[in-house]
Amino acid sequence: MDCGERARFAAFFRLPAVCLASALLVGCGSKSSADNPGGRGAPPAIPVQVLEITAKRIADTSEYLAILKSRHSATINPQVEGQVTKILVKSGDRVKVGEPLLQIDPLKQEAMVSGQDAARAAQEANVRYAKISLERSQKLYDAGVISKQDFDNAQTSYDAAVSQLKSLEEQVQQQKVELHYYRVSAPMDGIVGDIPVRVGDRVTVSTLLTTVDEPGALEAYIYVPGARAKELRLGLPVKLTDGQGVVQAETQITFVSPQVDPETQAVLAKAAVGNAKANLRIAQQVRAQITWGNRQGQVVPVLAVQRVNGQFFAFVAAKEGNATVARARLLKLGDIIGNDYPVLDGLKPGDHVIVSGLQFLQDGAPVTETKTENKSGADGEANTGQKSK
Repeated sequence: MDCGERARFAAFFRLPAVCLASALLVGCGSKSSADNPGGRGAPPAIPVQVLEITAKRIADTSEYLAILKSRHSATINPQVEGQVTKILVKSGDRVKVGEPLLQIDPLKQEAMVSGQDAARAAQEANVRYAKISLERSQKLYDAGVISKQDFDNAQTSYDAAVSQLKSLEEQVQQQKVELHYYRVSAPMDGIVGDIPVRVGDRVTVSTLLTTVDEPGALEAYIYVPGARAKELRLGLPVKLTDGQGVVQAETQITFVSPQVDPETQAVLAKAAVGNAKANLRIAQQVRAQITWGNRQGQVVPVLAVQRVNGQFFAFVAAKEGNATVARARLLKLGDIIGNDYPVLDGLKPGDHVIVSGLQFLQDGAPVTETKTENKSGADGEANTGQKSK
């Protein structure tokens, strides 16, 4: 590192004026403390602990927001139009299949059923009369009193009356079935969701009345941006975590949509969630961490990394001549996972990263190192990933 680079590092660290001058003198003087460690005025070496950077297997992960939905859920819409007269349940109630939920005013429909039933009764009388006329015509025709045409007319009148009666009976049955729709019932056992309508509201067939969700198994709906969606496949591991990062469930991708959402340009992926402990709820928002695969790379402990002006750096213990000095390295890091940062650029295997006494260090300061073990993972693995909202 030349004098100009050291000067930029000093400014980058925002050192006090005395430290800045000392750093520049150390870096640009005719003799440095590294070249003359025993010379008069050489600063004492600072004892530090170092961690040797080694290649590890890093899990490539991404984190997305996910919504939990019931795997057995029914959206309740009315099949008829009318005014809500009764709400027989409240949100959170457990209901059985067929149990009534809401009542829509049935008076108009009841009047229609009554009118159709009266018309059917009248038509039954017409059928009885047509049958008597047909039997009389049959006897007269057999006796030769009336013509064949008169007998055929009587037969036709009877057949028409019977057909008309069947039509009216079907209409009455249809109106009675429709009358049944004015009482909205649960299609399955489950828990009643939000009820956005109120007594007195007029509803149509497109009005959402409520939902009924079967407790237990859930599905996590994960929307993956199109740039990464091409890597989606069935069986990818998924961890669901809450707002504090606590793992709530571990599962895998069970469905990948073949289409891209035209509005968000994201692809829907689903992951089945057993929820045996019932610690997750329908419509709950969680974070889903998808593991895409593993790669070899380096990680650095969070405590060894400092951030200045939006840039990350760490000190490494470097051998220079007969001395060991602290040198600052600009780092390019991935998102923090656990207690480590994945190192994308700036460190290589074998580097000794300083993990203690950082507040006393400046670029070029002499140090004496003591190695420490990396306790970030007992299995020698680290996770790295990207977070997405």
